[in-house]
Amino acid sequence: MTSITRRTAIAAATLAPLTVARAQTWPDRPVRLVVPFTPGGSTDILARAMAQRLSEIFGQPFIVDNRPGAGGTLGSEQVFRAAPDGHTLMMGHIGTLAANPALYRNLTFDIAGFVPVALVANVANFLVVTNRLEATDVPSLVALAKRQPGVLTYGSGGNGSAAHISMVAFMEATGTDMTHVPYRGTGPMMTDLISGTIQLTMTGGPPALPPVRAGQLRALGISSLQRLPSANDIPTIAEQGVPGFDVLQWYGIVAPPGTPAPLVARLNEACTRILGEAPFRARLETEGAVAHPMAPAEFGAYIAAERERWGALIRRANVTLG
Repeated sequence: MTSITRRTAIAAATLAPLTVARAQTWPDRPVRLVVPFTPGGSTDILARAMAQRLSEIFGQPFIVDNRPGAGGTLGSEQVFRAAPDGHTLMMGHIGTLAANPALYRNLTFDIAGFVPVALVANVANFLVVTNRLEATDVPSLVALAKRQPGVLTYGSGGNGSAAHISMVAFMEATGTDMTHVPYRGTGPMMTDLISGTIQLTMTGGPPALPPVRAGQLRALGISSLQRLPSANDIPTIAEQGVPGFDVLQWYGIVAPPGTPAPLVARLNEACTRILGEAPFRARLETEGAVAHPMAPAEFGAYIAAERERWGALIRRANVTLG
C-alpha cells in the first residue's frame, strides 16, 4: 500500500463515524424540499403531502420551495449545487430526472449525479379535453387529430414536463400531430384548458380529477394498462385502440451529489414508513397516485432505465429544447 493510499484509507476510516453521527442528528434545522415547478401540479401536490409527514416524523419543518423555470432545470441545478448535508432535497419526476438530459443538450450540470433517495409514487396520466371539443373517446380524438394535423393544441406545465413527454408518446403511438403549448406550471395550463383556450392535455390525477369530477373537463382515458380503482369509470387508452400504451408519471426524492449514504438511508427509511401507512396510501389513491417505495439503489437503477427509455423516444421524435 502506497503512502497516499494509506492516508486516504485512514481519512475514510476517520470520517466514517463522523458521517454516521451527523446522519443520526440530522435534521438539525428546517429542510428545503425543492419543487422545480409552480404550485398546483402533481409534483407540488405530492411534495406537500410528503413534507407534512416528514416534518411530523423528524420534528423539523420540511418546507416546499417552488423554483420553476426552463422545464425544471433551474430548480434542479440549484439543488445539484447545494451543500450535500441533507437540508436541501428535490422532488424530481420523469421529466426532470429522465427526459431533460435528452431535451436539453446544453445543461451545465449532470443530472445523473443526483443521489437517489426514494421513489414516492407512480401516477397514471389522464387524457382530458375541454368540453368544447367534439371528441368523446380516444378513437374520435385520434380521428379528429388526423383530419386536422397540427391544429389541435395540447397544454403542459412547461417544456420537458411530464405532460409534454407523455403527449409526445401518445402522438407517436397514434400517428397524430398536435401543437404543444407550454405553460409556466400545471395550474395556469388547467385554467386555460377549462376555458377552452387549448383543447387537451395528458396530466396526472391530482390536477386532472377534480375538474373532471366537477364536470369542467371530460376524461377520455388513462395511460396505465389497468383501470384505476379510484376512477374505474374511465377506460384505459390501451383498451381504446392503442394496445400496450403504458405511460406513467413517477415522482421521487433526490439529493445533491455527495450526500452521505447513512443520511440517505435514514431518509429512505422514513419515506418507506410513510408510503406504508394506510391513510397516506388511501390519500394518494384518491388522487390517482399509487405509492411505490424503493430502496435508494433500486430507485437509481429505475431512473437510469427511464432515462434510456425516454431519451430514445425524444430522439426519435426529434424534440430539442436547448
